Amino acid sequence: MALSIAIPVMLQQLIQNLVSLIDNFMVAGLGDISMSGVNIAGQINFVFLVLITGLCTTGGIFMSQYNGAKDSEGMQQAFRFKLIVGLLCAIIYTAVCYVNPAPLLCLMVHGNENAQEIVVVGTDYMRAVSWSWIPMVVSLAIGSSLREIDKVKPPLMISVCATIVNTVLNYFLIYGNCGFPRLEVVGAAFATVVARIFEMVIFIVYIYKVKPPFFVRLCDFFNVRIKLFFTILVKFAMILISEMCWVMSETITTALYNSRGGADVVSGMAAGFAITNLIFVAFTGVHTATGVILGGTLGANRLEEARNQRRWLQNGALVLGFFATGIGCLSTVLIPLVFANLSLASRNIARGLLLVNSVYMPSWIYVNSQFAISRVGGDTIMGVIVDVGINALMVIPGMFALTYLTNLGPVIMYAIIKLTDFLKIFVAGIWLKKERWLKCLTQ
Repeated sequence: MALSIAIPVMLQQLIQNLVSLIDNFMVAGLGDISMSGVNIAGQINFVFLVLITGLCTTGGIFMSQYNGAKDSEGMQQAFRFKLIVGLLCAIIYTAVCYVNPAPLLCLMVHGNENAQEIVVVGTDYMRAVSWSWIPMVVSLAIGSSLREIDKVKPPLMISVCATIVNTVLNYFLIYGNCGFPRLEVVGAAFATVVARIFEMVIFIVYIYKVKPPFFVRLCDFFNVRIKLFFTILVKFAMILISEMCWVMSETITTALYNSRGGADVVSGMAAGFAITNLIFVAFTGVHTATGVILGGTLGANRLEEARNQRRWLQNGALVLGFFATGIGCLSTVLIPLVFANLSLASRNIARGLLLVNSVYMPSWIYVNSQFAISRVGGDTIMGVIVDVGINALMVIPGMFALTYLTNLGPVIMYAIIKLTDFLKIFVAGIWLKKERWLKCLTQ
C-alpha cells in the first residue's frame, strides 16, 4: 500500500523537478550571471514555499485523520484552513516580491565578486514570477488534500499537463523561438506564471466535477469552526517555527558558501541542487505515504496497528535512502550534458555537491520519516526541539566558524555541517519512543 501511494507522488515531484532541471538547463545557456540571478531568487522563494508546504502539512494532519474517521465535515474544515491562511500569505508575499525584492536578494550574495550583476537579474526574475504565488497556493491546497485522501493519480496527471505547458513556454520565451520575443530570465518567469494559472484552473474544475469529501462551495468558504481553526493554527505555528528555523539555517548556509568566490560558485551549487532534486522526490513520497497510512489508522483509533506501521514505514524509508544514494551517484553523468554552457569550475562544484548529497540520502530520508510520524499524530513539539535546538545551536554557528576561520571550499563546508543531521536522527529517535504521536485527533 505504501508504494501505491508513494510512487505516484514521487513521480509527480520528479516531473516537476525535471522541469526545474530543464529550466536550469535553458537559463544556464544565458551564462553564469543569469543562472546565479535565478538561483538566488529561487532561494528566497524557497522560504515561502516551505511556509506553504508547512501549512498544507498541518492541514494534512487533520485531513488524514478525519479521512480515517470518515468525517467529511472535518475534512472540509482542514481544507478551508489551508486555503484561507495560504491565500493570505500568498497575497502578502506577492506584494513583497513585486514592490522591492532587491534587499532580500542582496543578502544572498553578500561578499560575492559579481553581486551587483546577479541582483539585477534576480530582481527582474522575482518581480515577473511573483504573480504565480496565488495560483500556486490554490493548487497545492487542492493537490495535497487529494493525496491525503489517497487520490494520488489526479494530481499526477494535472502536474504532467502543467509541466508540459511550462516547458513549451520556456522554449518559446527564454530564447525567442518560433517568433516569440526573447525575454531570457523574465521569459522563464512568465512561463511559470502561465503554467501555475493553468494548473490551478484544472484543479478547480476537477474538484467541482468530482466533489471529493473535502469539497466546499464558494458560498460556504468562510463557514469555519473557530475552535478547530485555531487548534490547527496552533499546530501550524509549531510546525512553522520548526520549518522556518530549518529553512533560515539553509538560507544562511547558502549565503555563506556563496561568498567563497564569484558567479561560478553560485551557479555551480545551483546546478548541483537542480540534479539532486531529482532524488529529493523521495522525501515527498515518504511523507505522503506516512500521512495517508498512519493518519488513517490513527483517525480510526487503531493505535496498536499504528505502532506496527511506524516500524515498517521507517525500515522502508531507510531502504529507499540507500537506493537513492545509488541513483544520485549515477546522476553525476548528467552534469556535463545538462550544464555544458557553465564554466568548468561551476561543473566541478556541481559534481562534488551531488556526490555529497547522494551519500547523505539514507540519513535524510530516515529523519524525514521520523518527522512525518511525529506530525501525523499531532506531535509538533519534536520538530521544534530538533530543528530549533540543533540548527540554532550547532548548524548556524558552525557555518560562520567554517566561513571565517577556514579556507575550505563551498562543497566541503556543506559536507561538514551536514554531519549534524545524525544528531537530529538520534534526538528524534529518543523522542518518538515517548509515543506522543500515538494519538487520535478526531475524538
